[in-house]
Amino acid sequence: MTTVSRRAALTPRQLTRTRERSSFIYLERCVVHRDANAITAEDAEGTTHIPSATIGTLLLGPGTRITHQAMSVLGETGAAVCWVGEQGVRYYAGGRALTRSSALAEAQAVQWANVRSRLGVARAMYRLRFPDEDPSGLTRHELLGREGRRVKDCYRAQSARTGVPWRGRRYTPGDFGSGDAVNQAVTAAAQCMYGIAHAVVASLGCSPALGFVHSGHELSFVLDIADLYKTEIGIPLAFDIAAEEEEDVGPRTRRALRDRINETSLLDRCVGDIKRLLLPDEATAGTASNEAPDVVTLQSDGGQAVAAGRNYGGGQDYDDLETSW
Repeated sequence: MTTVSRRAALTPRQLTRTRERSSFIYLERCVVHRDANAITAEDAEGTTHIPSATIGTLLLGPGTRITHQAMSVLGETGAAVCWVGEQGVRYYAGGRALTRSSALAEAQAVQWANVRSRLGVARAMYRLRFPDEDPSGLTRHELLGREGRRVKDCYRAQSARTGVPWRGRRYTPGDFGSGDAVNQAVTAAAQCMYGIAHAVVASLGCSPALGFVHSGHELSFVLDIADLYKTEIGIPLAFDIAAEEEEDVGPRTRRALRDRINETSLLDRCVGDIKRLLLPDEATAGTASNEAPDVVTLQSDGGQAVAAGRNYGGGQDYDDLETSW
């Protein structure tokens, strides 16, 4: 029987190698299999080998089939796997990522559970997006109002810069082609960013559902993180793509976004931003470590943690977690 104690440990140092990987790879209408430590994508045009350790997120579109062996190697290397809709614009499901530490998950829960600290994180997120403004003292309603105005300003500015007409945000769920070229590009960029943010959030062991701006959805925190880079990366790139031509907007947006993310080391930045948002004191003091211990403890009184794998009823001490189970 496989247990936690028998699995090879995956450390946060391995986790942060996410920053060195390709941001995402989108596949559709193919069979995904394993060949040694690579995955293969086989379609009518042949077979493509993709080193699994270079993948940050694998997006599986319509018509894909993936084998157990392929999923095994992707799990071993910590790649996130998401099942998405046509052209990658709908998220259906995602697989487990690689962290085994609960440090950030616990910090997220603590920050989220307190009304004041939850608002504090929301203000910090606004400050990350718009560093020229000080959101201190703003209420949630004021934050939402300012954010809405800044996003509208961004759309107008990008329209003026590229010469692409902007008639407002138009997106019909399930009908990607109903919008004009720039709206299609904005949608494609947003959906890809959601997938990437979800991969990083899951890799760090955070809860995708505990959002600080968004609420009520299983991906609230994912939406929070993806929005951090909307006006800086997503919207400007969408207008650039729409300005080139109106054909194949979705695929061209995904390819351009992938390149932009790699050029700007966004995965590295995303990991750092989440850590600073959830553990601000450690980040400020410079004590946040990439080497969180891979251990299991038990909660005791007074906020203390005691060693697991031990019987505290005065009986036998157990040497390891596996036998204590």
